[in-house]
Amino acid sequence: MAASIEHYQLPLPKIEGSVRLLVVVAPYYRQIADDLVAGAKAIATEAGASVDLIEVPGALEIPTAIGLAAARGLYDGYVALGCVIRGETTHYDTVCNDSSRGLTLLGLQGVCIGNGILTVENFDQAAVRAEPAGQNKGGGAAAAALHLIALQRRWEGRPASEASSLNCDVIRIAGELEGPRGE
Repeated sequence: MAASIEHYQLPLPKIEGSVRLLVVVAPYYRQIADDLVAGAKAIATEAGASVDLIEVPGALEIPTAIGLAAARGLYDGYVALGCVIRGETTHYDTVCNDSSRGLTLLGLQGVCIGNGILTVENFDQAAVRAEPAGQNKGGGAAAAALHLIALQRRWEGRPASEASSLNCDVIRIAGELEGPRGE
């Protein structure tokens, strides 16, 4: 049944100016990593972005490497690639959850990241998802980073007054609100 589901993908964004992507890959499963990288590079090239590539020991190190580069402002966006295959222990859950959480926290700080870390049950599932001519999850991660870069550039330079004039609800969790909106 799931095979008959159609997936919609946004067309690649048009981004003015140069775009520099850093692809950070954990090559623990080399064949899978190579396919993910090939897919990411192909999409980046199609969009006119330049790509640098670094390897880290494992999926847990990917957010740290991206955080280090982002702190230096070296790139416009980042592509996280790797593969975690379920084993016999709970280590799988730790690696999946913590690598994802690290990337999400960086994203919430304004870092443009496409997450292409596969979390699968077996090698065959990973191979299908990594294949550039197939599901191309590496390419999808590069496209996600490019979309976020385009969005970030669209909003750059907008005055804070524009954001505050948007129709937004204020939600107070506890305590008193401070400032002009807390009256």
